[in-house]
Amino acid sequence: MKHVILGTRGSELALMQTTMVTGALQEAVAGLKVEREIIHTIGDKRTDLRFADFHGGAVPLADKGIFIKELEVALDEGRVHAAVHSLKDVPSELEDRFQIAAVLPRAPIEDVLITREAVSLETLKLGARVGTSSVRRARQLKWLRPDVQIVEIRGNVATRVRKVLGEEPLDAVMLAAAGLLRLGLMNAAKGELVMDGVKLAALSLDPMVFLPAAGQGAVAVECLTGSGEVRELMRGINDAETEVRVSAEREFLRILGAGCQTPVGAHTWVTGGELHMRVRVFNEQDEAAVPVEREGKARVEEAMGLAGELAAGL
Repeated sequence: MKHVILGTRGSELALMQTTMVTGALQEAVAGLKVEREIIHTIGDKRTDLRFADFHGGAVPLADKGIFIKELEVALDEGRVHAAVHSLKDVPSELEDRFQIAAVLPRAPIEDVLITREAVSLETLKLGARVGTSSVRRARQLKWLRPDVQIVEIRGNVATRVRKVLGEEPLDAVMLAAAGLLRLGLMNAAKGELVMDGVKLAALSLDPMVFLPAAGQGAVAVECLTGSGEVRELMRGINDAETEVRVSAEREFLRILGAGCQTPVGAHTWVTGGELHMRVRVFNEQDEAAVPVEREGKARVEEAMGLAGELAAGL
């Protein structure tokens, strides 16, 4: 192929991730022309709604991909050759005509606690008001700190960071490290972040203690299953280790029947040819229930089997 069109959401982070994919493609294929088409999804258009408000019968539309549906329509219509996503926004089970063709090397997977003054989860003030758009983060935080108040926040990365500033600021907000780093907002080594000239504390949480979302930190490229030439092009930028890790995490979600807004944490890492996996599953109906935790390891070639073993009985 000499020319490829990438579909992307219009947020600053989405455009940055599309630029990353563009750079990887042009490095892999000399002279390749890459265009991008900005597509606004229902999740972008309706920032006035909470994620819980996206319902389709008994199943939340959030679990069907409120940030990818319109991009898949563009793929179907041939307006774009491939679509760029934050993988954690992509449902664990796609329709047969779509597939994840490639993932870029994974960014740091940690969640970050952003506050005006440096604190930890343990020293966060009693009854602190903490903003997040993630059910997983909310449930883990309430489990570790039952006294905190969760405030659902929507918007792009900068909008959410600004929730700790202003006249009635939240005590903290939680976001993914990957987005903060890709946008150049956070200095992870110093544990700080600057927004509107104000220096804020940015504490990266231990992923063994505060488990990230399946696929967190990974950029995915989706294409039509039957588009052999496009798939071959995208495979040229695929990162094998990231693919093994996120595939196991997503397989765990798929077996559980869990969606993007199900309170499940999954952490994987590869050492010595083995995939290690730790998961934490919260009861969706009973917020007082203790989460179920499991951990295991297997050869990299048996990663999907490990996901099945950990999901068995859950």
